[in-house]
Amino acid sequence: METVTQKLITVYAEATPNPDSIKFVLNKELLPAGYSFDFPDAEAAQDSPLAAMLFKFSFVKGVYISQNFVTVSKLADSMWAELIPIIRTFLKEYITAGDPIISTQMQEAYAPAENEEVDENEVIAKIKDILAQSIKPVVEMDGGNIEFKSFEDGIVTVALKGSCSGCPSSTITLKAGIENLLKRMVPDVKEVVAESL
Repeated sequence: METVTQKLITVYAEATPNPDSIKFVLNKELLPAGYSFDFPDAEAAQDSPLAAMLFKFSFVKGVYISQNFVTVSKLADSMWAELIPIIRTFLKEYITAGDPIISTQMQEAYAPAENEEVDENEVIAKIKDILAQSIKPVVEMDGGNIEFKSFEDGIVTVALKGSCSGCPSSTITLKAGIENLLKRMVPDVKEVVAESL
């Protein structure tokens, strides 16, 4: 009698605040912790075999891949009720087959810096810590990501990725949530803006 050694892959869909994006959560790690990749179009997906395959579906507008989920953004005229089963089946078969998620070159090029000595002031360190500890986990639950870009003259610039990119409620989240929290915790912060992609 044969024993099953390969774990059964499960994929479930979660709604996000962005009506044009759905988060597909897998019970398998897709990328090492700390890695995430945003592919706003098919051209950007050339170094990700998984994203490139998803863009072959005519309704796919964007793909965001994180540690254990893939957020897919669709074109506005498509209906999720029809698309979710197609994407779930595709992801399950793709991951079960063991096909690559991103190229080795891309993974190496974007490796999170370990033990990198950074000359940053206390304010920037505190902003990054608040983003990482308090904001990023919540944004990831909604199928997106937030990355610190810069802090100059009291203005924090961040990049919103995945379902957060182009989400109708992202401005409210940015101003009412993130900006208010950072202003309270870091008095030097006067405003938070999103980098235009």
